[in-house]
Amino acid sequence: MFLKYGICIAVLVLLVIRFDKVFSWFSQIWNVAFPLILGCLVAYVLNIIMKVLENHWFPDTNSRVALRARRGVCVFLSIFLVFGVIFLIIRIVLPELVQAFSVMADEIPVYFEKIQDWIVDNGNLFPSLAERIGAMEINWQEMFNKIFTYVTSGFSSMLNSAFSFISHILSSVVNIAIATIFAVYILMNKEKLQSQVKTLQKVYMKKPHMKTVNHIIYTANECFTSFITGQCVEAVILGILCTVGMLILRFPYAPMVGTFIGATALIPMVGAYIGAVVGAFMIFTVSPIQSLAFLVFIVILQQLEGNLIYPKVVGASIGLPGIWVLAAVTIGGGLGGIPGMLIGVPLTATVYRLICLDVRERTRNESMSEDCKEAKE
Repeated sequence: MFLKYGICIAVLVLLVIRFDKVFSWFSQIWNVAFPLILGCLVAYVLNIIMKVLENHWFPDTNSRVALRARRGVCVFLSIFLVFGVIFLIIRIVLPELVQAFSVMADEIPVYFEKIQDWIVDNGNLFPSLAERIGAMEINWQEMFNKIFTYVTSGFSSMLNSAFSFISHILSSVVNIAIATIFAVYILMNKEKLQSQVKTLQKVYMKKPHMKTVNHIIYTANECFTSFITGQCVEAVILGILCTVGMLILRFPYAPMVGTFIGATALIPMVGAYIGAVVGAFMIFTVSPIQSLAFLVFIVILQQLEGNLIYPKVVGASIGLPGIWVLAAVTIGGGLGGIPGMLIGVPLTATVYRLICLDVRERTRNESMSEDCKEAKE
């Protein structure tokens, strides 16, 4: 017993003393294992879609061909659906966003010239300001052309380091390819992998410990699956409502903004507001007044979504009160950005559910023991 504690203390002291070396080792291990970790995450998400597809792939058939093809076809369709949706979102959003920037580059000087002329024409309201502006001869178009030329030259100077940029892109592509291949392997052999894990548990773990670990894994899997499913359904509903509402109110860029808000709505609670900022910017390039009306529309839609849709679709599925969702989003975003927000909510829901189950079990045991004492008395 003392030997175990001594070894643990020695390891902790070594970690503190050589923290920089340990951190460097962990960074190297993380970089090497990142494609495999990403593959496990991709496999987990694809497995949710794959199980739904398998339930609808000739469920009552006895054909050996259909049964043998079920797993491969469903894995392929899952990958096709996920990457197809990502490509569709990029295809809808990116061209419109580039066009909005080009429109903004042309329209901003015009707005400044109109503001300048209005101040000069209404000199009685702002006499000193009108006198100064009237004496100034500003070519707004030339000024903004210089600004955009400077920005463009800045980007081109950044692109001079093309080798590092291309290597980063190639590294990302290779990581995604390895992750996808690893995810396919996991999905094609998931029953065998599950059997191997159970065998290792039986060999190396005691039954009480194995039961506890499996309970935690089952609860976490249930919370994460419910969160991913509910968040995707909620994002689709919000995107459709936003698009339909914008079409009814005749806002510009309705399909693009609705798609973008639906995509950003995957981020809990704050995602739709991020999409609203981009949407307001897009609409501002056409009509500043309509952009203000759009923000009012989004605030109303967010109230509807936050009070009716989200609690029914996501909140009920993960069983986490709104205050803890907000805490999970805030802390997760502060620690890990957008990935931290996405992981923080189901992770908090898992801890919350485990604590609730443990409290319920302990309370029941205490009440049973009290009943037994009263029965003896």
